[in-house]
Amino acid sequence: MRYGHRLCLSLIAAGSFLAAASGASALDTRSPEVAGFIDQMVARDAYDPRTLRRILGAARLEPAIVAAMERPAEQVLPWYRYRPIFVNERRIQEGVDFWIAHRRELRRASERTGVAPQYLVAILGVETYYGRLTGGYRVIDALATLSFDYPPRAAFFRGQLEQFLLLARDHAFDPLTVKGSYAGAMGAPQFMPSAYRRFGVDATVDGRVDLWSDWPDVFDSIGYYLRENGWVDGGPVLRDAVLGAAATATAPTTLLGPPTTVGALQAAGVRIVDAPGPDSRAWLVPAQQPQGLQWRIGFENFHAITRYNRSPLYAMAVHDLAVALRQRVPATPLALGRTR
Repeated sequence: MRYGHRLCLSLIAAGSFLAAASGASALDTRSPEVAGFIDQMVARDAYDPRTLRRILGAARLEPAIVAAMERPAEQVLPWYRYRPIFVNERRIQEGVDFWIAHRRELRRASERTGVAPQYLVAILGVETYYGRLTGGYRVIDALATLSFDYPPRAAFFRGQLEQFLLLARDHAFDPLTVKGSYAGAMGAPQFMPSAYRRFGVDATVDGRVDLWSDWPDVFDSIGYYLRENGWVDGGPVLRDAVLGAAATATAPTTLLGPPTTVGALQAAGVRIVDAPGPDSRAWLVPAQQPQGLQWRIGFENFHAITRYNRSPLYAMAVHDLAVALRQRVPATPLALGRTR
């Protein structure tokens, strides 16, 4: 999540795995930064220092990871080029097939979390092509590189590295074999380690949270994440809008701006297709087209998707894919979405 769906954009992101391999170097556990990190985990988490030195000493610093972080597709592609990567005939049809194959588990996850099935499926479609593309980098390499060789986000990724090592200890898996995205996101839903530990759900009650191959765990974890970040059961996600001249002059053109209300937007001359009540919180979302900007209005559920990945382009792609999936899947009790 947040970084995971960029796996599908590997041809766009700077660098390549082969280039990374040729320039990779071992992490030096004797450096002051790494030694300090080890001491901190020993003191705060009671982690065995020899185990930490062994794990971190096997990590590799990958230059291509830094290159990919510096050119995310959400920042270099306009909406009209970004959308077709994720909303196209193949991804829609494979999503329909995936939904039908897992309709019972999806229905149960939707009932438990309040998130409509099409959005659970669409997030998986955008993140990892329904669980097929979960990443080719060792997570330990990705997180070590960004913790100690990427100063702009070093503090954040050191926190994620700590969470990953705790996750490995808690779940008794080998941290040197787990693979994920170039930012360390893991599994079918591409959870960062902190999200894995906080939002991972053991839906099958087998004593472990498996976000690679246990689909009930995956579906419930995505739904729980969205619900805890503001998802409203049955609420709207995104609507098209037309702005008058005055509203256009003050509207944001790239980022998700501060929230307003439907009523305030309408008073400013914004026409919203199928608008909810005037007190509903709303965000004005620009969608760049070849002929110029078009406008959409995001609501609480759209905002919840941006907590999964903060890019408005990502959230629009998830929504549009979900709508396309919902139009293809028969409205049966086993596969009925409740959110538009």
